[in-house]
Amino acid sequence: MKLALLLLLALSAFAQNKPIPVKVVIVTMFEPGQDTGDRPGEFQLWVEREPLDQIIPFPQGNRNLRMSKDGILAMVTGVGTAKAAASVMALGMDPRFDLTKAYWLVAGIAGGDPNDVSLGSAVWCEHVIDGDLAYEIDARQIPEGWTTGFVPLRKSKPYEQPVKKELEGEVYRTNPALTAWAYRLTKDTPLADSEQIQKSRARYTGFPNALKPPFVTHGDTMSSGTFWHGTKLNEWANAWTSYYTGGRGNYMLSAMEDTGTMQALTFLAAAGKADIRRAMVLRTVSNYDREPPGGSPAEDLSNMVTGSYSAYMPSLDAAQKIGHTVVRFLVEHWNTTKDRIPE
Repeated sequence: MKLALLLLLALSAFAQNKPIPVKVVIVTMFEPGQDTGDRPGEFQLWVEREPLDQIIPFPQGNRNLRMSKDGILAMVTGVGTAKAAASVMALGMDPRFDLTKAYWLVAGIAGGDPNDVSLGSAVWCEHVIDGDLAYEIDARQIPEGWTTGFVPLRKSKPYEQPVKKELEGEVYRTNPALTAWAYRLTKDTPLADSEQIQKSRARYTGFPNALKPPFVTHGDTMSSGTFWHGTKLNEWANAWTSYYTGGRGNYMLSAMEDTGTMQALTFLAAAGKADIRRAMVLRTVSNYDREPPGGSPAEDLSNMVTGSYSAYMPSLDAAQKIGHTVVRFLVEHWNTTKDRIPE
């Protein structure tokens, strides 16, 4: 009897120390205030709507984690590629969690290319391009004939061919089959429109996609530690994306953190801690990445310095709404999705 009791206690202690199996990790990047009840960032709507009612201390990261009873874990990485890489790596190495079967959903806002998207739209991203890893000559000193001062690493002029065989983090690719599946699942989802964003997008005459109500699409995103803005840099981002994807990619979004997240997941996958084939990147359009026709980049940027994005709330809502559809499918069909990635 005594031996049986000791065995029961030992098994109970083991069970308590067993890593928590996670089904989905929601990766958000910023939250300016509290987790609930005030002006939201990317994290708050997930916490309130899912709901994520369990608070898990996470001192090695940017902010405490939140978790639901059915295996959904959410985090805030902090702004920028460095914080994203450090936070995701810290979570991946945390012995409290079993993330080997977890799906990773980056869900955040971004600047949008008016050639491709409208305010409040949602984009499932296949390629994640790095806008920082490069050489640079100031634009006021570039040689005649150059369209940009950015030069690929180990090259001597912009867009020099051939592209390096051994890249150093200049481009990552999410699982194209999973990304296509997520797009198909959500492509007909109605997204919030408003009088404010209708007025803002009306300034972009000559850009048919920018004038549309919000919609769901798929394309590519660029991460950069610098919040850049303007027509010339938009042209560079499109050309940089085309260069590193062999002409297959289509730049649609400017963001900051996703290369850091993808790099951390690459390392975690090599260590057997995560499955990078289960990573998805969803970005929604809070503002355009360039000035409207006839406008000034500096004036347009000054209006955003305080966070006054044209579609701030609609883009937050779209990120959670579209992401929620995918998350709920994965969790509710866990008997299948645990071992078989949707395609």
